[in-house]
Amino acid sequence: MTIFETTIPLSVGYALIDNDHSIFIDLINQLDNANNTDFPGLFTQLYQHTEEHFESENRLMAQFRFPAESEHKGEHQRVLGEFKQFKTRIDKGLIPFGRAFVKERLPQWFLLHITTMDSALAAHIKTQQELPDE
Repeated sequence: MTIFETTIPLSVGYALIDNDHSIFIDLINQLDNANNTDFPGLFTQLYQHTEEHFESENRLMAQFRFPAESEHKGEHQRVLGEFKQFKTRIDKGLIPFGRAFVKERLPQWFLLHITTMDSALAAHIKTQQELPDE
């Protein structure tokens, strides 16, 4: 079973962001199928990937002077806070809490985040790249 089907179009139209999202989706699907022994390591990979992705988006927002930068960064911090809480539980052996987070919380958040914040960021970057040099 997979949480995200590969047929769902999740592209925001900016390759760097889309590539990171593909890795995120792959890790989520791996976690869904992982046994309890492999789950903590995969969750750590997902957490680290998400942290790196958010840093990449934060750099893009600064580089392209994204107007909603503070709101977007705030959302990143909030989600990383949730990740840390669940990672602590997983590290204590409470795998069911991590599975619930991966199955019930992350997919809903991810789809909403892509269709709102990340799509807006990608559209802004595209607009900025099309502007003539000043």
